[in-house]
Amino acid sequence: MNPLACLRIWFGLGGPVDRRTYLRSGIGLALFKYAVETGVVGAVTGRWLGPQEFISPSFAARARLLEGAPEWLGWTLFAWSVPFVWIALSMSVRRAAAAGRSPWLGAAVLVPLVNLGVMALLAGLPDRPTAVVPAVRPARPGSIGDPAVIKAVLAAVAIGFATFFAGVYLFSSYGAILFFGTPLIMGMAAGFIYNRPMHHSTGATAGLGALVMLAAGGVLLSFAFEGLICLAMAAPIVMPTAIAGALLGKWIAEATTAGLTQLVPVVLALPLLAGAESLVSSPRERSVLTIVEIDAPPETVWRHVVSFPDLPEPTEWFFRCGIACPLRARIEGQGVGAVRHCEFTTGDFVEPITAWEEPRRLAFDVASQPDPMTELSPWRHVHPPHLRSQSLQSRRGEFRLVRLPGGGTRLEGRTWYAFDMHPEAYWTMWAHGSIHAIHRRVLGHVKHLAEREAAAVSGP
Repeated sequence: MNPLACLRIWFGLGGPVDRRTYLRSGIGLALFKYAVETGVVGAVTGRWLGPQEFISPSFAARARLLEGAPEWLGWTLFAWSVPFVWIALSMSVRRAAAAGRSPWLGAAVLVPLVNLGVMALLAGLPDRPTAVVPAVRPARPGSIGDPAVIKAVLAAVAIGFATFFAGVYLFSSYGAILFFGTPLIMGMAAGFIYNRPMHHSTGATAGLGALVMLAAGGVLLSFAFEGLICLAMAAPIVMPTAIAGALLGKWIAEATTAGLTQLVPVVLALPLLAGAESLVSSPRERSVLTIVEIDAPPETVWRHVVSFPDLPEPTEWFFRCGIACPLRARIEGQGVGAVRHCEFTTGDFVEPITAWEEPRRLAFDVASQPDPMTELSPWRHVHPPHLRSQSLQSRRGEFRLVRLPGGGTRLEGRTWYAFDMHPEAYWTMWAHGSIHAIHRRVLGHVKHLAEREAAAVSGP
C-alpha cells in the first residue's frame, strides 16, 4: 500500500477497513509511536520508556519519567498522541461496521483497559462486505435554525448532561470518560441524527460538533455547574473530540444501516464506566521544583523566606483571571512547630513547620488550603465539585538555600501535590504550570527583598 493510500485510510472516512489493514496498521503505528517516544524521552531525560509504561492506561509511570524535564516535553507528547487517537478511533468504527458489528462499538477504543480487548476483537473478526452500505443521498448545507440542527444539539446535550451529572455528582469522577468519552459520544449522536435521513456537508457536520460543545458549556455555565476558566481549560480536549465524533456519526449515518438505538447501550455505559474509573483512581504525589539565584547571603535570604510583606499586584494573565495568587506570608512562632500562613487571593495556606534548619532548609506540611481558583461566572459564587473536593491537593513544601561561591544563594522552592483529574498527561501540565507560576512569583519577591537588603547593608 502506497503512503498516500495509507494516509487516506488513517485520517479519512472514505470506506470500511478490512481485517488485514486494521491489524497491520495497528501494529505498525504502535511500534512507530513507541520508537519515537522512547527516543525523545531518552534524549531529553536520559530515562527509558519501557513497553509497560507505553501501553499502561495510567500516566503515573510516564509522569515519573518526565519529572524534572522541560515543560514543553509533556505538551509535545500530548499533541503527538492526538493523531494516533483519531486513527485508532476512526479505523475501529469503520472496522466494526466492516465486520458486521455495530459501528458504535468502535468508540470503546477510548476506554482504558477495554480498548485493548476491543481492538483485539476487531482484528480477529472476519470481514462482512455487505455490512457497509454506500451513501446515496446528496449532501446539503445546514444552518443553525435548521430543525435537524436543533434536534441533534438537544439530543447531544441531554446525553452530556446525564453523563456529567452521574459521573461528577454521583461518583465525583473527573476522568477520561468525562473529557474524552462523553464529548465523543455527544458528537457521534449529533452527527448521526443530523445526517439521517438527509445528508449534510462535512463542514456543516464539523460545525455542529463545535456547536454541541458550546451549547453544553453554556448550560453548565448558566446553571452554575462550572465556571468559565475550567470550561476554557477543558476546551482543547472536548472541542476536537466532539468534532471528531460528529464526523464519525456522519459516516455511520451515510455508510451503514446502523440505527440510533444501537447507541443506547454505549450511552448507558458512560456513567458506569465513570464510576468504575473513580474506584481505581489513586492520585499519585508529584513535585514541582523552581530555582532562582540571589545576590545575597543565605542568612539574609532566610529572613524573607520565613515571612514576607505584600507582593506587588500580579501582571500575569492567569492570576488576573482568577487562579489563586500569593499575596503575603506570616509566621506564628519559631522553629519546628511554628505555623506559617501563606495568604492567597482565595484564602490561606496553613503550613505547620516540620524542619527549621536556619539558614539552609525550611520545610512544612499543608494542614489546610483554599480553593485553587476563583471561577469566572455570571453567578456570584460557583463551587464546582472539583474545587470542593480539592482535586489539586498541596501536601507539603520546602525551601532550600544553597550558598554559592561569591556569597550568593541558590534558592530552591519545591511543592509536593496530588492531582485527581484525568487524562493526567493533560491536566498535570496545567497544574505544573500554575505551581511554577506561584513559585516564580514568591521566589522573585524574596530575591527582590533580599538583594535590596544586601545592597543597603553593603552601602554605596
